[in-house]
Amino acid sequence: MNDRELDPIQREEEGSYEISLRPSRFEDFVGQEAIKSNLRVFVEAAKRRGEPVDHMLFCGPPGLGKTTLALILAEERGVSLHSTSAPAIEHKGQLASLLTKLEPNDILFIDEIHRLSPIIEENLYTAVEDFHIDIVNGEGPYAQILKLPLHPFTLVAATTRTGLLTNPMRSRFGYAARLDYYKPEELAKIVRRSASLFQIEIEPEAAMELARRARGTPRIANRLLRRARDFAQVLGDGRIDVEMARTALTRLEIDDAGLDEMDRRYLEVILDQHHGGPVGIDTLAAALAEPRDTIEDVYEPFLLQQGFLARTSRGRCATRKAAEHLGRPWKPEQSGLF
Repeated sequence: MNDRELDPIQREEEGSYEISLRPSRFEDFVGQEAIKSNLRVFVEAAKRRGEPVDHMLFCGPPGLGKTTLALILAEERGVSLHSTSAPAIEHKGQLASLLTKLEPNDILFIDEIHRLSPIIEENLYTAVEDFHIDIVNGEGPYAQILKLPLHPFTLVAATTRTGLLTNPMRSRFGYAARLDYYKPEELAKIVRRSASLFQIEIEPEAAMELARRARGTPRIANRLLRRARDFAQVLGDGRIDVEMARTALTRLEIDDAGLDEMDRRYLEVILDQHHGGPVGIDTLAAALAEPRDTIEDVYEPFLLQQGFLARTSRGRCATRKAAEHLGRPWKPEQSGLF
């Protein structure tokens, strides 16, 4: 299984590490400076007015800090955070249970909000706008609709697929922020901070080596640090220097550009079997034995951002950078980019 996709058991096993590494204050959160600066203002304004922070939507690829920002918002505002994911809210009763537990100004965090069912989403509209939820009492002609009042609260939602959000849902957020991939220098700071929390000695050059290959994602950077720690403890003296970091990355099959085995297989299919493209996404999914959604959400964003892949109206095309990186001959006359 790819390092970027974890099943629920793996997430639970790694949960204690992730929680221990999460910053709880804005000053400890590295990167996303513009978003962080805005959130500071919103939280301070809400404190002065004694009101909940306005509803917020965090967008972007997984692992960039959407959940962490929700935790920081609750901590900085001095309220409780109630966290769930959209697929876990299966019926209206579960939504009502979540909402009625909220105290004034609390934060309700819903991850992957684009996966809410239409019925749940419609019931959420009145909750976030008018702070009440409609409850049906009785059945048939004797049924009555009761308006159950709610304490004012903040809805903080996260999504990796903004395009799947409905317009009515998107319009109800007072602030929408898109988190971008991190720079290697920012990731190196995160790695050094995490190493200090783990009480691991790591050289600055080793931290940068891990950061350069972390695909611009803090979650992956922390995961690489933990794996490098394993190799350092078993194969060395527990200290992570540049050579130990490179040894760990080589054993994990992560190359200098941060591409793993599946990334290289993806590009190889386009270059070797389809002469650089264009090739349809369904054909790629069949060749890689991966669902289409996984390819679009997990593999392609980083490849596109780094210039290894191009999307055209006729399909996916590998770029010259991809061919050179994999040591393949570049034949521009065969590429769908020309």
